[in-house]
Amino acid sequence: MDKNLKYTRNIGIMAHIDAGKTTTTERILFYTGRTHRIGEVDDGNAQMDWMIQEQERGITITSAATTTYWKYNNEEFKINIIDTPGHVDFTVEVERSLRVLDGAVAVFCAVGGVEPQSETVWRQANKYDVPRIAFVNKMDRPGADYFSVIQQIKEKLGANPIAVQLPVGSEESFRGVIDLIRMKAIVYYDSDMTGTKFEVEDIPPDMVRDAAEWRGRLIESVANVDDTLLAKFVEDHDSITVDELLTALRNSTIKGIAVPVICGAAVKNKGVQPLLDAITAYLPSPVDIGPVTGVDPRTDEEVKREPDDKEPLAALAFKIATDPFVGRLVFLRVYSGVLRAGDTVLNTRTGKRERINRLFQMHANKQNPKESISAGDIGAGVGFKDLKTGDTLSAIHKPILLESMEFPEPVIGIAIEPKTQADVDKLAIALSKLAEEDPTFQVRTDPDSGQTIIEGMGELHLEILIDRLKREFRIECNQGVPQVAYKEAITTSADFHEIFRKQTGGKGKFADIVATMMPTENGVRGLEFVNEVKGGNIPREFIPAVEKGFREAMSNGPLAGFPLESLKVVLKDGSYHPVDSDALSFEIAAKQAFRKYSRKCNPVLLEPIMSTEVITPEEYVGDVIGDFNRRRGKVEGMESKAGSRVVKAKVPLAEKFGYVTVLRTLTSGRATSTMEFSHYEEVPAEIANRIIEITKGKIL
Repeated sequence: MDKNLKYTRNIGIMAHIDAGKTTTTERILFYTGRTHRIGEVDDGNAQMDWMIQEQERGITITSAATTTYWKYNNEEFKINIIDTPGHVDFTVEVERSLRVLDGAVAVFCAVGGVEPQSETVWRQANKYDVPRIAFVNKMDRPGADYFSVIQQIKEKLGANPIAVQLPVGSEESFRGVIDLIRMKAIVYYDSDMTGTKFEVEDIPPDMVRDAAEWRGRLIESVANVDDTLLAKFVEDHDSITVDELLTALRNSTIKGIAVPVICGAAVKNKGVQPLLDAITAYLPSPVDIGPVTGVDPRTDEEVKREPDDKEPLAALAFKIATDPFVGRLVFLRVYSGVLRAGDTVLNTRTGKRERINRLFQMHANKQNPKESISAGDIGAGVGFKDLKTGDTLSAIHKPILLESMEFPEPVIGIAIEPKTQADVDKLAIALSKLAEEDPTFQVRTDPDSGQTIIEGMGELHLEILIDRLKREFRIECNQGVPQVAYKEAITTSADFHEIFRKQTGGKGKFADIVATMMPTENGVRGLEFVNEVKGGNIPREFIPAVEKGFREAMSNGPLAGFPLESLKVVLKDGSYHPVDSDALSFEIAAKQAFRKYSRKCNPVLLEPIMSTEVITPEEYVGDVIGDFNRRRGKVEGMESKAGSRVVKAKVPLAEKFGYVTVLRTLTSGRATSTMEFSHYEEVPAEIANRIIEITKGKIL
């Protein structure tokens, strides 16, 4: 085992949009000596927001990775940091980052508290069992309420937040924090504008009682999940030492049963050094996380790999980026073994070998060449031929397949074409590069019009991609109006017997299948194919062709040509001709059967429904709800928050285009809204008929 691996932290910074993730990351880079001046999001010079679109809009679009070092308890720790976006359109960046990280810092706004996207990223972290700590930022803002945010983390996120700090002052007078473990105050003085100097002092007299009460709560919370401490707590909780408390809190955090909460004001340079201490003290190293589990593709048996340089290589490609200088960059998390520049490794998905020409340690969009990436580390490589997000790289003779990543389906599309004929080929190449980088971005050609349709997670997502085409690839595009990514579904089952026969003189074509088409159960997406053919009536080598035929046919539904969300096919019987039958015949028979019989399964049209949250002053609540009703929305609840009302609703995406402008008009610009994809739902019949007619070109 690499003795230094316990000093490594692979962490992500995650939060709702505008909670201050990038600002916090910039401070971390400054205080760890990674940068020599503090980058500001508002000034457009943040190191981690390196894309020109990020600098212009003041938002994070792509997750950026960097490596820095921090001294804690006289020992140096290596921290690999990924700064993730907060906007729901770029949720893929959060998803793939959390998949490869060992721990996370959840940043919350002290005024906004737990916001919609905070809940989304928290669910994503739960999905991958990522231990996390909470940093309540913006304590200097009017309306900041540390204790309210802790309560919201408990109620809205179902977590077990444990305050390990108390704020000294709040809003304008916020000047530091009380460390409840060591019972000392860390105070920042305004004479030092960079926040590099702070004093460790006794707790202010007016806060001694509060600090004692909250320390008691801290010890009680940790004692409840640590038996050794519980015994001491019952006897004499004053005898519990700082080290015992830190160890118990660290263990509870790593197991996911506690979330230490600290606070600060990153933009005012207060509270970031204690955050770095908390990252090293509570979040796990690769050693704490333990072995990664995968499958041996040769035997389908479960195999484990320890985070050790001596183990066979196991690495996951979690992101692909196009760099103008080095080409296709693949971001990698190495779980075991050592990846060296010049090595040839196995891509377990394709079964083919790949050679890594060069390796880099990343700092935003800058690369520092490296000879190797060791177990437990994160880096990037170039030279791969065929690598996708989620692929596993392993030692050639010791293959392992790690769990890949699932990405949400796009919900909105737009037709684009280059302004000049000369750019047609350039556009195809550029779109394939962008689709390679972003699994939630898809490109297809409309079979009827021949138009190129690009699909993504929202209007902002597509807007950024079209902007990138213009700036990075120098391609000007004309674009159509946004289109909703409808889907289709069948609601009843149909039995059928389909024979495909073609005689052309010489060898013909023949396939015969008997099957049932039906809806899937329990929300299964895609094709569920069941083979019940007995006695070799259809040779085994032709069965995959039947499955392939149905899978491909699903991309063109029976109502209006939208993709079918899900389908279950049970293949029961059939026959073949010893000369004329081949795989292609059975594939065509399946496609023909789908076209003929899917109409008999009562198909319906599905539309994406968006979870929407509007924060509005009280006097506009009636107007906001009335507008939702006009948009076929269902209001699901209301609550009060910091002097405003929060209205939650589910609204079809088709009714949401241009909503931000309407909301501004309704509320004199005083309301804000967020929206994220929730689920697909059946479109009401009269609206569905109109969509189908428009799609088929009956009305223009």
